[in-house]
Amino acid sequence: MNRAPVVTGLGCLCAAGNGLPEVVRALEAGVRRCAPPARFTADLERVYPVFEITSALDESSATGGRTRPSRCSRLALLATLEACREAGLESGELRRRRVGVCLGTTVGCTLNDEPFYREFKQGAGPKLEPIHRYLANNPALFLAETLGLSGPVATLANACSSGTDAVGLARSWLRGGLCELVIAGGTDELSRITYLGFIHLLIAAQEPCRPFDAGRTGLNLGEGAGVLILETRESARERGARALATVAGYGCAADAWHPTAPHPEGKGLRRAIGQALLDAGTRADKVDFINAHGTSTPDNDRIEGAALADLFPHAPPVVATKAFTGHTLGAAGGIEAVLTVQALRDQRLPATPGFERPDPACRITPTTRNIALRAEVGLSDSLAFGGTNSALVLRRED
Repeated sequence: MNRAPVVTGLGCLCAAGNGLPEVVRALEAGVRRCAPPARFTADLERVYPVFEITSALDESSATGGRTRPSRCSRLALLATLEACREAGLESGELRRRRVGVCLGTTVGCTLNDEPFYREFKQGAGPKLEPIHRYLANNPALFLAETLGLSGPVATLANACSSGTDAVGLARSWLRGGLCELVIAGGTDELSRITYLGFIHLLIAAQEPCRPFDAGRTGLNLGEGAGVLILETRESARERGARALATVAGYGCAADAWHPTAPHPEGKGLRRAIGQALLDAGTRADKVDFINAHGTSTPDNDRIEGAALADLFPHAPPVVATKAFTGHTLGAAGGIEAVLTVQALRDQRLPATPGFERPDPACRITPTTRNIALRAEVGLSDSLAFGGTNSALVLRRED
């Protein structure tokens, strides 16, 4: 019996678009929305642009006397509602079934309470609304409560692999019989603290990022949410839902090397990809394209590129979609899994904007134009602070 869960719905919200169709159009057109942050100021001499969502977010999810949802929770809810619409899941059916929620995040709502703590330290007696918001806005629990779900719930904070790991954990829930469906992916909002933190780590760029380019100078932070509806094949068949893809394999391995730098030889990444391929029962030469982590930082791109070149000598096309979304941290793996499934559906990959000149040290060249595919299998990988490396193998369904 094929126990790989199927994907029946996709939702995505990021700087590239308010919903997956808008995101796809932006990728096809090569449109990048990278600009100085508008929601906070940093009083720096130099400007470091970000990929920020500029559209208004729906705040109607606050019900009764509840605390207003965080931006992070609202992003997750909007992406989830889009994914549920595609999967044909109405609120009544969600409540009747065993539905889990597994979301990755890093910033969550925890780092945007800086004004409260500043006022508190100065003895100004600030209102406690930020604290109530923080305590009430575990993103996965927020979704479960808002949608009336009673299956397993987990919020993963595993740095920049969080979204990928959430999809991997959701897959194990379904294979283990804990639930019939899972809302899985990642969500993160921009924060002044993370913005300043990446600048002080000297890995933020003052220009739009350029993944794998010889002249790359660093990353741009972003925000958003990417959500997949995963369910057992039996559940999808019972509901008459169309299977878009299967989550065929998942792998995760640690570098055990450095708090922020990847292992120089990419040992953890190589193990994670190897595990994902083994889990999927497929060979490296069967992978038709790769959605790379591609942060545009000098070390990350060099180490990731070398690992991909060694593991996939048949040189499948590689795209770095962070060139459109920015680095959305805990949401990145969810967004990139969504875009990988979408590429399998459309049989197309976008160009990687910003790439102009190959770097021999990276040993790979990402897409330089929109290309048509004949693809059955796609791979999405994530590298994270702390040395976590994760990968998903996604297989197209007819």
